[in-house]
Amino acid sequence: MAPGKYLADHYLVLRPQDVSAWEVIRLLWSKKMEKKAYISLPESIEQRFLEKGLAILSLSAQKFLLHVAKPLKWLGQMLEMWLNLVSLNSNIFILLLNTLRCKVKVPNRKSDAFMSFIGHLDSRIKLDENIKPGNARYNSALAAMASKLAYENKGFIKKTVEEHWKMEFIDKDYDFWNDYQRGRNTQGFMFHDQRVNMIVVAFRGTEPFNAYDWSTDMDISCFDNQEMGKIHGGFMKALGLVLEEGWPLELPEEKKDKNFAYYSMRAELRKRLEANKETKFIVTGHSLGGALAILFPAILALHEETTLLERLEGVYTFGQPRVGDHKFKNFMEHQFGKYGIKYLRFVYCNDLVPRLPIDDPVTSMYNHFGLCFYFNSRYIVQILPEEPDKNYISMFGWIGRFFNALLELLRSLYLPLLKGLDYRESLALILMIRFPALLFPGVSDHNPLDYVNATRLGSIKIYEQVESSRNVS
Repeated sequence: MAPGKYLADHYLVLRPQDVSAWEVIRLLWSKKMEKKAYISLPESIEQRFLEKGLAILSLSAQKFLLHVAKPLKWLGQMLEMWLNLVSLNSNIFILLLNTLRCKVKVPNRKSDAFMSFIGHLDSRIKLDENIKPGNARYNSALAAMASKLAYENKGFIKKTVEEHWKMEFIDKDYDFWNDYQRGRNTQGFMFHDQRVNMIVVAFRGTEPFNAYDWSTDMDISCFDNQEMGKIHGGFMKALGLVLEEGWPLELPEEKKDKNFAYYSMRAELRKRLEANKETKFIVTGHSLGGALAILFPAILALHEETTLLERLEGVYTFGQPRVGDHKFKNFMEHQFGKYGIKYLRFVYCNDLVPRLPIDDPVTSMYNHFGLCFYFNSRYIVQILPEEPDKNYISMFGWIGRFFNALLELLRSLYLPLLKGLDYRESLALILMIRFPALLFPGVSDHNPLDYVNATRLGSIKIYEQVESSRNVS
């Protein structure tokens, strides 16, 4: 099919499901990547990617993840079941007592009370009562909580939105199809905040024990479009890139039985915004969810969805990785300026993920755009063009990161005394995040708890400055 506005002019598509370990090894001494079932690319760029070795590394990593997908999922399920077993029985001591009394409460994974691993790191489900509609922090704080809630099962999300937030949960199928992974591996949800007449679209980030999410992150397939530039192919596939079709304006007839994230959520927004001319919406997500959140309006712009873009209030991302090159950056800055869309990209302290893929023309040429809302370990915010230590490569950087991790561990003890019990950290978070952070601070700083805290404790003056402007990007 000839390249067009909705297709890729240049591309690299990797299909780890169709390659054997031996074929990956053969690529190491092959002079060029031949077109095979597991590699699709034009002649003009194949040698460039082989020289970088990115295709080999990506295929190897994804192949490994496919092999460990089942045991990794099992490990996650066992850990989540244990955490829910303890919490459902109040604590470990009551659990032991209930065991002796043969009255153990057993959690049901599909129930609206079953909480994910991420949820157990930060079990807050209520919105901050001090941040009400009209408060400059409101959209950011709501977006952060929605991004965290996206990691839960549908029943848990519905109950939280309706019973605790007193908002309308938009009930639909939120397990979305990935045409390249051949599975429903993308998740998100939507709800309507009637108090401010705003719909929130939230995408789920990378689940720690989901190999397909990790495969999406490590998939360096590229989608190079004449309108938008070069974009991370793994993220595009997760959002709803159609195999061999790119981004058609409407789904082909043979694909309409599939539930693609972009097309499904766009259809719901079209219907609801048509029914109420005053309704606006925001898009949000943490981690991988943040990448999908910023790509969602990009495809709306590609499809010239003017009505939706005019009603898009803002994009709020937390710990979002880089998604596109300099041309994509220019494309998005133009679109956000044209429609007056706010873009708030939150980065907490030493979070590694926003510093990936590396911003280096030799290796990836991916760039962030817009302003960075950078929070240090005391939740003091700065608005910067780029987060400090943008590629996480520094000879002595580990020293500062270690002391920050130590401060975060100590902060978990005194912050509840200063700010209230709502900031008390769970034992699970302290044992599984804060202590390991002394060795791996970049990974631990990616947890959603610190982003929720940042939206609640950051300087109100910064939020007033940002929210008073129609366009921040």
